[in-house]
Amino acid sequence: MNSDDRNRDDSSGAREMLRAAWDRMLEDLARARDAIDVPELMPAPPDARNLAEGYRYLMGYVHSAVERAFFEDPLRPHFRHAIQLVNKATIDNADAIYFMTRIDGHNTYVIRGRVGEHGHWRGGQRAQTGTLAPQYMIFEVTDGCLAGDSGSLAELRPGVKTQTGRLDSTTLEVGADGTFEILLAPERPQGHSGNFISTHRRVSYPHPDDPAGSDGPLDRYACSLSGRQLFHDWEREEPVALTITCISDSADSEIITGPPAYTPQRAADEIRRFGGLVSGQMRFWNQFYTILLETYGKQPGKTGERFMPRNRFNQPNAASGATGGGQSTNIYAGGVFELDEDEALVIAARLKVQPDYSGFSMSNLWGESLDFANHQSSLNGFQAEADRDDPATTHYVVAHRDPGIANWLDTTGHREGFLSPRWSYSSKPPEELWPTIAAKKVRFDEIRDHLPPGVPTITAEQRAERIRIRQMHVQRRYRPF
Repeated sequence: MNSDDRNRDDSSGAREMLRAAWDRMLEDLARARDAIDVPELMPAPPDARNLAEGYRYLMGYVHSAVERAFFEDPLRPHFRHAIQLVNKATIDNADAIYFMTRIDGHNTYVIRGRVGEHGHWRGGQRAQTGTLAPQYMIFEVTDGCLAGDSGSLAELRPGVKTQTGRLDSTTLEVGADGTFEILLAPERPQGHSGNFISTHRRVSYPHPDDPAGSDGPLDRYACSLSGRQLFHDWEREEPVALTITCISDSADSEIITGPPAYTPQRAADEIRRFGGLVSGQMRFWNQFYTILLETYGKQPGKTGERFMPRNRFNQPNAASGATGGGQSTNIYAGGVFELDEDEALVIAARLKVQPDYSGFSMSNLWGESLDFANHQSSLNGFQAEADRDDPATTHYVVAHRDPGIANWLDTTGHREGFLSPRWSYSSKPPEELWPTIAAKKVRFDEIRDHLPPGVPTITAEQRAERIRIRQMHVQRRYRPF
């Protein structure tokens, strides 16, 4: 057999392998599509807007799965937006840049960045002029799949995911010129005293899915690095540009060689992974919202109040499996608004200890944050105006139209949606000092009767200026260059 015959045989085998992978991907995408409107898969209620947004939501997972399946390389990592305007999901925070990359916790990595004026990270006063660093930034290193990849709530069992380390802006060491480096490694090298995050953790019991059972290994090595940049002042705070480099074990030098040539086997594997990621994410979050959050009603066999009550809030809770993991320094509360055109929610939130960050976002029932660029559908601790007579308390009004209250949260026309306040504490206070939040449904024309006199109001011109600031910030936050 000559070389041309061998190449034809190889090409034929590759063609069959890739076509089979493609067909499997199409089957997975069809299963993902079913999660929009097949009742057994627990989708959002099938009104016209939810159905339309469901298809957009699906395409968001297509977008992120392309990046994850085809362009992840733990030896040559790069940060990407885990959530952005084109792929909102998971009841995302309107104030956040979500960034992530795949790593191999056996290796060593260096993160580099430069921040602007950041005195507020140490409790100082914010500079009166100029650009600022984000209000809060955190890096978290984890062993375990991204929430939702498996398509099953079983991934939330204890021990499936393990955080090996974290570092946030309250303790990040920054040079006089604003630059910083963070070393990631299984162990801190002898003599190293700078920023460090461990990629290894020895746990008390093996991974619950380990075939070896109780004899499985106890050493866990991280497979992902994720984080958030959280913004308060949308006019002045600027995103931090981050890079990450893998360091070779042999000479402590940066890995700069290119990857191996692309092969049919690798392409087939990535095509199949792409379809599986989209299907898994769509199915998992439907289950999460329906079963764990009890968004649409109390689940059989469960007692007490539903986890996400209607027009009220659950008790604030720390990040856990019940919150899909979430930012590990967060305290969350949640509920679902359900309002007719002539109804509104009056909400009172009270702080006993000032957090490092606070924010309040709203989302549709797919978990996509509402259009926070063009609507005031979110407010954070800088944007929201506290009561003049009681600065520890902030009142909000959720309504379909502007009531003239400064802290109006715009439903953008959704009759139902998630209410998501959250507070970040690098060091969590005792539970009795956690924030409190409560809501009351009222008639729209009676809103003022249910607010104290010190609640700030706003003019139409002031509202328009706030929207302009939001639009410009969102363009900067997600700029492509």
